Amino acid sequence: MKTAYYNIGQSVPRIGIAERLRGEPVFSADLEFGDMLVLKVLRSSRAHAKLVGVDCRPALKVPGVVRIFTAYDVPGKNLMGIINKDQPLLATGKVRWVGEPIALVAAESRAAAESALEKINVRYEDLPALFSPAAALQPGAPKIHDKGNLLFTRKIKKGDVEQAFQRCAVVVEKTYHTPWIEHSYLEPDAGAGYVDEDGTLVIFASTQNPHYDHKEVCSLLGLEGHQVRIVQAATGGGFGSKLDLNMQGFIGLALHHLKRPAKMGYSREEAFVATAKRHPLEMTIKTGADDNGKLLAMQAEIIGDTGAYGSYGIAVASRAAVHATGPYEIENVQVESRCVYTNNPFCGAMRGFGTPQIAIAHECQMDLLAEKLGMDPFEFRWMNAVRVGSETATGQQLTASVGIHDCLEALRPYYEQARASWCAGESDPFKKRGVGLGCMWYGIGNTGVQNPSTAKIKMDLGGTVTLYTGCADIGQGSTTILAQIAAEVLGIRPEEIRLFVADTHCTTNAGATSASRQTYISGNAVKQAAEKLAEVLLTEAVNKLRRPKAALVMEDGFIKDGSGKKGRIAFSRLAQSANQKGIPLKWKGYFDPQTVPLDPETGQGAPYATYAFAGQLALIRVDTLTGEVSVEKIIAAHDVGKAIHPENVKGQICGGVAMGIGFALMEEFVPGQTVSMKDYHIPTCADVPRIEPIIVESPEPTGPFGAKGVGEPALIPTAPAILNALADALGQRIYNLPASLERVLAASIKGGHFGPREVKHV
Repeated sequence: MKTAYYNIGQSVPRIGIAERLRGEPVFSADLEFGDMLVLKVLRSSRAHAKLVGVDCRPALKVPGVVRIFTAYDVPGKNLMGIINKDQPLLATGKVRWVGEPIALVAAESRAAAESALEKINVRYEDLPALFSPAAALQPGAPKIHDKGNLLFTRKIKKGDVEQAFQRCAVVVEKTYHTPWIEHSYLEPDAGAGYVDEDGTLVIFASTQNPHYDHKEVCSLLGLEGHQVRIVQAATGGGFGSKLDLNMQGFIGLALHHLKRPAKMGYSREEAFVATAKRHPLEMTIKTGADDNGKLLAMQAEIIGDTGAYGSYGIAVASRAAVHATGPYEIENVQVESRCVYTNNPFCGAMRGFGTPQIAIAHECQMDLLAEKLGMDPFEFRWMNAVRVGSETATGQQLTASVGIHDCLEALRPYYEQARASWCAGESDPFKKRGVGLGCMWYGIGNTGVQNPSTAKIKMDLGGTVTLYTGCADIGQGSTTILAQIAAEVLGIRPEEIRLFVADTHCTTNAGATSASRQTYISGNAVKQAAEKLAEVLLTEAVNKLRRPKAALVMEDGFIKDGSGKKGRIAFSRLAQSANQKGIPLKWKGYFDPQTVPLDPETGQGAPYATYAFAGQLALIRVDTLTGEVSVEKIIAAHDVGKAIHPENVKGQICGGVAMGIGFALMEEFVPGQTVSMKDYHIPTCADVPRIEPIIVESPEPTGPFGAKGVGEPALIPTAPAILNALADALGQRIYNLPASLERVLAASIKGGHFGPREVKHV
């Protein structure tokens, strides 16, 4: 059987893009259900303290205040967390970070709610606060949680590291630091809800995982699944932070008790206080190679600060450990990756789950080793990069779709040209130019655990196809991609498919929009569902056209004989025929990647079914008078398996590069100091260079039409490439991110370049 319309590899119009451009989608903060209550949260002013008392009586006297909720009003289990349940909706017993929710005010107006917050009296008994993993791990340190301050340790052991280092001709050992990072999505967190005529709590939210939200709200409120409905509203970005429950629990609590519509939204300042951050990591990496440049050994100690609660800390610690080698073959590996509770803001998922941080380390190590060996950093990477048949640090053999050499080969002419002309082209004595490489690999999906997706598809008797998917589209274009996959199977256009997306009332669980998993995992689930429906139609067509299935073609709502001799028959007639026989026209697809859990002591296993690969080249200019770094061009080659929608892939790459520039040069959240966007610097359009995305296709046999993913990979190599370019320009390396003006000036002076005479050590 063949399809006549080839939707795969075509940049069809994005579904919903015209409506978005006209401003038609309604975002959570704009929802109105009539007679709505406004919800506001009172947050802790202490980093670590016992809650001695919360007196709401003065606040209840404020005109317009309807009710104030505390932990005692949570009817179910007052704990949440996607991996381990350690975070209360409302604090009980004690608070663990400045910003922890203590009480929820429901009022008739925002003014009344805010006035009430000022009148709630909280009595604290201060406890010793811990603001670094080192302090939290000290013997006898105060316990932030009853189980202690160590959230999780991931170990990876392969070969004999000590013996291998003795055989190395060169060894490099360095320590790298990355900071807290704010997600800075365009739309601050918001939600709204009402109680429908059946008594169901209906909550609209800006979210990346509506089915997780549904499960958590049911648990918090002690309700059955049918009593809660979560609908993803139009969502203005997430980058991981909207995986955690933000306001769904608060809205659900108010709806459950008051039976009135309610809404809640964070100001930008509150989002800085209340939402998860990227984990800061300290990474000490020791890497060795023989005199031919072959990598022999790598040892890493990684310590992450997860803040007051676990959120995605376990996932970050695991993924950082697995990816610590980079996309390189190293026979002897020893990694210990720990995630530690502190009294800092809690850290969660952010684009890459620890891989952007560890990529800084492994890519700087590659350049440092190449320098010691007198080798070209490009050729050093080429020599050591994994290939089909390579074995990873977890003992997994890579059997297909290993495109790192293809990515490097795509970069080679740009690299050679840059080496020949870019650095020599600067005439200004106070400007220095640099060229830097960054490579990466990224496991698609969750690490060594089940992470399935489901989808439903049906055809009505008129031949119209409807696709149901729980996959939350947060701007990455998943709705279009999934429609393309279904359309390809059925031989129709994507715009002909009716869609129900991310509504727990009618869609089944597609898992989180995270870990670059939706194209690969949900795409396979959609493909399977569509294939089941196609099989029904083809079976009916065989009987009517009297031709074997292999000779039939699905085209534009018809099935026809590929030779053109036997005519064609409409989907509607085939659907009616199947229906008369009692054959279902509604089918479900399911896909869960094949993985092997990691051994807790050795880390051996197969954590991902497939990996994405990439290489990026950065061309930069540094002003040694001011410390300003100008990223002039990024060439980004990414192995995506198969580009379902090429322009969408390019858009993801360009967006990832922009975020990577911020990570490298300017973004840093400082607890207690960063309170709004005036204190936090992100790239503007003036900071974004010329970006040349190159799509590399090394098809994944288990992927839908060969596809893998690009969401996280788009970001990961950018900052390493920029840091390596900076080292190339200045002859000095920066090990602590961001590479701010002050750090660049200090490196410039240390390297003997002209700059201000008095610069404090950074």
